Amino acid sequence: MKQNLPTPENTERINASKTTTPARKPATASVEATATTAAATEQELDERMITALRAAADKKAIDPLVLDLRPIANFTDFFLITSGANIRQVQAIADEIVERLKRRGNAAQRVEGYAAAEWVLVDYGDFVVHIFEDKARHFYDLERLWREAARVELKPEMFAEPRTTSTDER
Repeated sequence: MKQNLPTPENTERINASKTTTPARKPATASVEATATTAAATEQELDERMITALRAAADKKAIDPLVLDLRPIANFTDFFLITSGANIRQVQAIADEIVERLKRRGNAAQRVEGYAAAEWVLVDYGDFVVHIFEDKARHFYDLERLWREAARVELKPEMFAEPRTTSTDER
């Protein structure tokens, strides 16, 4: 079981401990290296993460983002961060992600913050989904806290469901 999951109470403490441990940081960090990492990780997103991205998009999630934490963290590999315009939308996004992944045989290890829905955290072990109410996302600003993480480029075709050929289309 992975420890030290980020919550509103401990995110800064966890991040502070990461910045004081230089062994976890890449030896030479450059813009070029970060861009290369981001390009490489797009290919490494597994079907579960793509399913989560599609589920969020279907519920009109705002500004989805994937951060690659592998070089700088040991509790998870990726963060999927997105927002909803209000509490109901945040809960709908969380419900859709959890339900779709559950149907595929991937139950969430833990869900936190669902009742208040200001920040819902859904933990799948090797990736963590953060669904914020829009104002809370700006307040907690995980993108800034984890600025050393490479951003994974999300292309529009990743959000489209795969087409199936029906007998009518042949």
